[in-house]
Amino acid sequence: MAVTSKIFGKFILNRFNGGSAVDWTSDTIKVALCTSSFTPDQDTMDFFDDVTNEITGTGYTAGGATIASPTATYTAGTNVIKLDAADTSWATSTLTARYAVVYKSTGTASTSPLIGYVDFGTNVSSSASTFLITWDAAGIFTMTPA
Repeated sequence: MAVTSKIFGKFILNRFNGGSAVDWTSDTIKVALCTSSFTPDQDTMDFFDDVTNEITGTGYTAGGATIASPTATYTAGTNVIKLDAADTSWATSTLTARYAVVYKSTGTASTSPLIGYVDFGTNVSSSASTFLITWDAAGIFTMTPA
């Protein structure tokens, strides 16, 4: 299964245009799951109220789960910025998801900035078991300033 992660363009642009700040390590960063009907648009989506087709299912709460133990690192020499966190899971769940949307939760969808999303490449399901996102060892998101 080919899994890809992408950062929303508006997230980066808004950081340089006076938009709301995101502190990866101290803000409430959440991951919400969406169905295969969700169509992510890196160019236009900027807040959680733009996200459609969030999943419903046993063991899943609307808005998703809070990411635990977030870390942000920079590696000199390779110039790689890495955003990472502990793996995220929904215990005893019955659900099907295609996308995981990562965002800063302010408690209001229209002011909760989108950070990025992960495309699992196919639908992934759990049936009365743990739905687990094992984040890539390289990080949830990596950026290399040129």
